[in-house]
Amino acid sequence: MGMGEVSLLVVFPFLMAYAAASDLLTMLIPNRISILLVLAFAAFAITTGMEASVLAGHAGAGAATLVVTFTLFAFGFIGGGDAKLAAATALWVGFDRLADYLLVASLAGGALTLGLLAARAYPLPALLARLPFALHLHDQKTGVPYGIALALAALLVVPDSTMWVRALVA
Repeated sequence: MGMGEVSLLVVFPFLMAYAAASDLLTMLIPNRISILLVLAFAAFAITTGMEASVLAGHAGAGAATLVVTFTLFAFGFIGGGDAKLAAATALWVGFDRLADYLLVASLAGGALTLGLLAARAYPLPALLARLPFALHLHDQKTGVPYGIALALAALLVVPDSTMWVRALVA
């Protein structure tokens, strides 16, 4: 297994899971996760000999997503970590699966939001009340750890992407 396949099959899923866990536990997605996603994609592109036109499409998907998500962040609709994670993930997804990624992330994010709102309507069970992250997550003033939805969508969509299929066939 070459570096490209390791980036795709190991590093990408690990970073997605780490982003989701970090957002759940701290309500933050560290910049290093998005930076590592970009670097791992670069390693993948170089080691697999990704064609310039394909690379441009992936870069375009990441850039377009960054523009949209940064605008949403500027208006206070999403967090900065969410914006950067979505853009770094879009780099991996590319335009061929970007609509699917955004749809799945939106549906998962909506379900997560509704679930949190429902859970926050009831007292936190005593066992969970001892966990600082659960107390914070249960707080009505706390936002939604949308990184969970972004990571889930990535893990569901990327395995159906053209580059995943090509990497596994090669």
